[in-house]
Amino acid sequence: MKRASANMYEVAKLADVSIATVSRVVNTDSRVKEKTRQKVLSAMLSLGYQPNSIAQSLATRTSNSVGVLVSELHGAFYGAMLSAIEETLRAAGKFVMVATGHDREDQEREGIRFLVGRNCDALIVHVSGLTDKFLVEQNKKHTPVVIVNRKVRGIADRCFSLDNELGGYLAARSLLDAQHRKIAYISGPLDWTDAQQRLQGHKRALAEANVAFDQRLLYEGDYHEATGSRALNHLFGNGLPFTAVICANDEMAAGAMAAAHDRGLKLPDELSIVGFDDAPISRYIYPKLSTVHYPITDMGHMAARWVLQNVYKQENLDVRQRVFKPNFVDRDSVSRLA
Repeated sequence: MKRASANMYEVAKLADVSIATVSRVVNTDSRVKEKTRQKVLSAMLSLGYQPNSIAQSLATRTSNSVGVLVSELHGAFYGAMLSAIEETLRAAGKFVMVATGHDREDQEREGIRFLVGRNCDALIVHVSGLTDKFLVEQNKKHTPVVIVNRKVRGIADRCFSLDNELGGYLAARSLLDAQHRKIAYISGPLDWTDAQQRLQGHKRALAEANVAFDQRLLYEGDYHEATGSRALNHLFGNGLPFTAVICANDEMAAGAMAAAHDRGLKLPDELSIVGFDDAPISRYIYPKLSTVHYPITDMGHMAARWVLQNVYKQENLDVRQRVFKPNFVDRDSVSRLA
């Protein structure tokens, strides 16, 4: 005859604690001492006790789940962000539900509606199509919104962003310091704030070095690898000489490098290339890509900690940093001109 599943009273008796303490452990209450929590967890495992998730939600008025909205699931960038968020939340007994918006306002709205409709306790979003006004209004509703890679006036306390202007500056500075003066630029979509800021940093570095920005050496891309190839071929088709190209992310840089190899160019001797993000691919393409490090993993951890502190009321979490600084990673794709 099959034994009935263990209950909370049996767990409390085996662990020699109160029913209230077992309940706190089940509901991931941070006030429980670690030694006591381990005793309760050991008793639960020994008895095969499985907490009822619906009962938990009713007792705590939470679902213990956090919704994450990203542009897409393709690529290492979003994978690193999602892994960091999931790791931090899972360690606290919370779960992640993911939706995609594909950089379209209608699909991003739909993604938020989906996640809110699944009773997520908070949303962590990396979006480009939604307006600041929409995000501020959404945050006033029942489900708090945390924003990655964007600063939104009115909810700055829950925005975790990169100094993209500084990143663009560092990329250009690396080439200028190597004596390059004819520098092409492959940007992201210029109606996106991060792409605008990276280009602004690029222009600032050129101005400091008294190098004129040539609009003809600018190609507006979309952050995808194939665009990097098309962009480089387009720039060469202009007939304007350049010794280096900066790409606003590593995917486009990889595409540009492939196009350069197809043209028979020797990298970096005949063309220097710089990326942005420091994605894993940058360490494995040839030559290894010099790039700007984007600390998206740190930002993902910090966004998740904000949720744990402000939504789940966990204490002793450091969530003070809001703006993250990039740094330049010098590898093998830049040559110094004589």
